[in-house]
Parts: sequence; structure tokens; C-alpha cells
Amino acid sequence: MADQFLIVGLGNPGKQYESTRHNIGFAVVEALAQKAGITAKTESKFNALVGSGRYAGHKLILAQPLTFMNLSGEAVSRLLRYYGLSPEQLLVVYDDVALPFGKIRIRPGGSDAGQKGMKSIISCLGGDQQFPRLRVGVGAPPAKMALPDYVLGKFVPAERQDLPKILDASIEAIEVWLDQGVEPAMTRFNGLSILGEEPVIQAD
Repeated sequence: MADQFLIVGLGNPGKQYESTRHNIGFAVVEALAQKAGITAKTESKFNALVGSGRYAGHKLILAQPLTFMNLSGEAVSRLLRYYGLSPEQLLVVYDDVALPFGKIRIRPGGSDAGQKGMKSIISCLGGDQQFPRLRVGVGAPPAKMALPDYVLGKFVPAERQDLPKILDASIEAIEVWLDQGVEPAMTRFNGLSILGEEPVIQAD
């Protein structure tokens, strides 16, 4: 595999969006940056928080677009062009309401499945859907609760208690992807029960 990678966490900037379900992509990238000792700063040319450094033998560029979720592709496409990276060297981390809380899923490509940030990225990459992504489950909204209200809401206390385990598993999945590629990461983490239940292998 290549030695340089761009890992992008999706979310919305601003205090009011901190610790919301829609910002779990930000949380994963922030946790990885802390573990890797990488400090991010605002880069106006990308409209993103960006940090770079070496981790686990690889050169990483970590980014959080500051464009708001629906325009994430603008920052991602600029970063790829600037660093001369291919879509295969990109990993996008984002929330998924179709996955239960406590599950993650890594894939080599696919549609946006209704996720606005992914829709923007695919559009800005000229329709290219073949780039790796790590979906972090936040569960479905309760009955009669609007989806925007749910994803822009904060995790409940019981979920916040379990978040460190989910962030750790997400970082482990990223490490396997960096070292071995998508397929080994899929085999190990897709269907894994992070919170300790009996494993259930789920078809995609």
C-alpha cells in the first residue's frame, strides 16, 4: 500500500454541534490525532482543520472539514488535489443511523446511502464512489423523532459511557486498514460487537 493517507472525519463545526451523533466522525479523528500526537490547525485553503505526522509507520493527514456536513466534498477534493493523493488513499469516517450503536463497518466503496456529507464528497470527486469509508453506528431515531433532530442531538449518558470503546475500536480498524488494507479490516471489524454482546455477522 501507499505510505501516505488522508483520513477525514465528517461533522459540523461550532460549539452547538460538539458531542452530537452527527459529529462522531470528528470524534474518531480527534481521538486518532491524540493517540498519534498530531496537532491540527485551521487551514483556510482547505476550509478544514488539518494535521499531519507519522503514525504506525505511515504518513497521515488528518482532516475535519469546516464547511458543514453538506459541503464536506469541497474540503476533501481540495485536500486530495493538494497532496496528490488518489481516492484509494482516502478514508472517510462518519455516522450511520442504519448501524446499531456499538457497531462499525468499513468498506472499499459504495453509494452515499443518503448521508449528505458522503453525497457531497462523491459529487466533488466527479461521481467516484470507490474510496474507503468507515461508518460508525449511532442507531436509528426513536419512533416519531425526526432524523435531523436525532443526529444533531447529543448522545445520552449511557452512550457517552460507551463511546471510548467505540472510538478505540474505530482507531484499531483504521490501523488495520493502514497496515493491511480494506479486506482484512472488513473481516475483523464488520459485525464485531464492540460493547460485549455475542458477535453477529451482518451481511452488507
